Amino acid sequence: MADYDLETASAKLDRDEIVQRLRGMWRWQELLPVFQPENIISLGEGDTNLLPARRLGEQLGLPRLFIKDESSNPTGSFKARGMAAAVSKAKELGLNKLVIPTAGNAGGAMAAYSARAGIQAMVIMPADSPLANIKECQVMGAEVILVEGLISDAAVLARQKSQDQGWFDLSTFREPYRCEGKKIMGYELAQAFHWELPDVIIYPTGGGTGLVGMWKAFAELEFLGWLKSKVKPRMVAVQAEGCAPVVKAFQSRDVDCDFWAGAQTIASGLRVPRSFASRIIMQDLYQSGGCAVSVNDSEIISAQKNMAVAEGVFAAPEGAATLAALTHLLDRGWIRSDERIVLFNTGSGLKYLA
Repeated sequence: MADYDLETASAKLDRDEIVQRLRGMWRWQELLPVFQPENIISLGEGDTNLLPARRLGEQLGLPRLFIKDESSNPTGSFKARGMAAAVSKAKELGLNKLVIPTAGNAGGAMAAYSARAGIQAMVIMPADSPLANIKECQVMGAEVILVEGLISDAAVLARQKSQDQGWFDLSTFREPYRCEGKKIMGYELAQAFHWELPDVIIYPTGGGTGLVGMWKAFAELEFLGWLKSKVKPRMVAVQAEGCAPVVKAFQSRDVDCDFWAGAQTIASGLRVPRSFASRIIMQDLYQSGGCAVSVNDSEIISAQKNMAVAEGVFAAPEGAATLAALTHLLDRGWIRSDERIVLFNTGSGLKYLA
């Protein structure tokens, strides 16, 4: 991950001046890895809505429940944040050929930002990825390769393309900059809650860049002296029962995850048999006092409908999984009714329509 001169930043940056800038992820540009503003490739990502989930909160007895709705990002998911940072840095470094293995949304975002930057894009994804993701990549001009298998199989081919043909591999955590874009979700939460942090963040975890990025953001915010309290959120990683390597590792109190054989779930973004940064994910869960929860596909479908009817948010299955996980945590008594809780909807359910 990228490091910054936070001592100098704390002396020179004014958080209240930053929030007066034009809306979007790049208002935080001094805390992002692109040196020259002319290299920034943006489609208007960031500053997504933090919605009070009042009706769901009434159902569940949680008066301080919120949804951070990432579906309004360009290309319909939080992946736009990471790709805005990574493709911008690729431009700054003079790269002109980018390849990515993807479960869907990351490929669409990479194709879009590469198109805007004038950089060649190759997207490798499972053949059974949502059709909207496949067509999105194609219409953006990316070369799309469909493979039989999972994202792990796509990753093998991406590494071969990188080694044999000179494509730069933008796989999750194989470069440091996607995480930097996603960490801004943490900055936005702090700003929205007037420089306090929520008690619990419930996050769908496949590759894990969003969870890891936000935990990094909270450490940076603390160093900068911008937080009113040193108390950080308990981070909850949500996975599908058909692919739950983080949950399995957490239940055993392991420091790393094993590869999950036979991964299967309707939430394609959660069908990641093992993250390249699984050690960091586990470390962040333990440090935060958080946990990992798995939910089944039926629960995801039910939660998706409930979130839509109660709050008008048509969540991707990954985002709906957070609401399903919340009910498990309530049943266990892991969450108190007075706590401030944020569910992350990481993408639009529209991307899953056939």
